[in-house]
Amino acid sequence: MEWLNYHHFLYFWVVAKEGTIVKAGEVLKLAHPTISGQIHRLERSLGTKLFQRRGRRLELTESGQVAFRYAEEIFSLGRDFVDTIQGHASSKALRLLVGVAEVLPASLVRLFLEPAFSLGHDIQMIVRADSSVDEFLADLALHRIDVVISDGPAPAGIAVRAFSHLLGECDTTFFAVPAIANKLRRGFPQSLDRAPVLMPGARSAVRRALDEWFSANGLRPRIVAECDEGSLLQDLGMAGKGVFTAPKVIEAEVKRQYAVAVVGRSSEVRRQFYAISGERKIRHPAVSAICDAARNIVFAAK
Repeated sequence: MEWLNYHHFLYFWVVAKEGTIVKAGEVLKLAHPTISGQIHRLERSLGTKLFQRRGRRLELTESGQVAFRYAEEIFSLGRDFVDTIQGHASSKALRLLVGVAEVLPASLVRLFLEPAFSLGHDIQMIVRADSSVDEFLADLALHRIDVVISDGPAPAGIAVRAFSHLLGECDTTFFAVPAIANKLRRGFPQSLDRAPVLMPGARSAVRRALDEWFSANGLRPRIVAECDEGSLLQDLGMAGKGVFTAPKVIEAEVKRQYAVAVVGRSSEVRRQFYAISGERKIRHPAVSAICDAARNIVFAAK
């Protein structure tokens, strides 16, 4: 087994943070050739390049980005160890990096993430939203994020290592402002034919399920808007632009928050939600808390 040279790793970490060997030399009080030579030795021992030059600055390669994240954790843990030994309170927060599919309503995402704040431990949560789960899966492989929250499992046949953990499932509720809901409630779902409807983006799992459901029921709603971002659809619905959907599990909160009424519900448009991780057995305590709470509390008996 070949051991990591932590002096070399420290020099790499400082250069990555400072962006140039000149600035790193000022921080480390070392000559430029010394730092450069140690980093080259580290790259040879790892068998990969960690930096690539962009003008006067050094940028991390993909391997360098993975190494930098580990360096951040290692040297942060080292500071925490020194603080503990010297009797100081630890300032190290549990770090959680989350990727969230934009189609998910913000109130549902909040329900998913809330248990991570109740671990009895300081937490630093970084949340990114994107319409493309594929981008997040690449980040998982490079250890840039810890988990992806999505309305569907990881696609079959992807080239990265990813495991889908079902958080729960529920029916779909259709909402509109009271004036529209009162007209469409009678005769639902046939009342949706030619009715103004706000639809999620084409790449989302719920959009595919809605399209199939409309087709199976012979419905041709008038699509007045389609958006990747779930919260924008709810805002447009609140403004009276049309009917929108949300998971039944947050029905009460949607009614309260957006002052809308229920048009109808469908058990055929089944909503499923997943935590996608890079490991089969989840080890991150915050991700584990999110999964447990979703299964045992959020979706209990739904």
